[in-house]
Amino acid sequence: METVNIKGKYFEKYITNEEINSIVKSLSQRINEDYFGKEIYFLVILNGAFLFASDLFKQIKGLPRINFIKVSSYSGISSSGKVNELIGLNEDITGKDVIIIEDIVDTGNTMEELLKLLKTKEPSSLEICSLMLKPNSFKKDFNIKYIGKEISDEFIVGYGFDLDGYGRNLKDIYQLKRKADK
Repeated sequence: METVNIKGKYFEKYITNEEINSIVKSLSQRINEDYFGKEIYFLVILNGAFLFASDLFKQIKGLPRINFIKVSSYSGISSSGKVNELIGLNEDITGKDVIIIEDIVDTGNTMEELLKLLKTKEPSSLEICSLMLKPNSFKKDFNIKYIGKEISDEFIVGYGFDLDGYGRNLKDIYQLKRKADK
């Protein structure tokens, strides 16, 4: 399937499942090297990062721990950039090596707020692993240690990314077609 129609919008295949698997493998190898002999505590941001986190987690050595969190930062269809609520962090992360697993970082507004909140919990270390980064949108002053792939600002669906809840199940990632291409 080279093109998909979701809610009247057309998306074309952008990143194949094979490329995604290669990206995930590369990220897991880096994390395994950096955290050799250490216990890692993963915080997965739902909903979008669940497929990525599952594939990554299966390739991590040792006995890592994982927890799923949700942040509320949306007002309608656009992000307010402010974390209104953090849902699911019910364990103490004090003194732990924490890696936040995110599907995509674009402006970085929500992640910046989340980092401020998590730093108050005093983890030993706090890093970010994002499958995708939109560097043209990202203007913040924090480090994303593990970046799978930098992409353009076009809207994407598939492999956990969605349009109003649709398209997360697609094994490849699709990019919104420009109207002139239609």
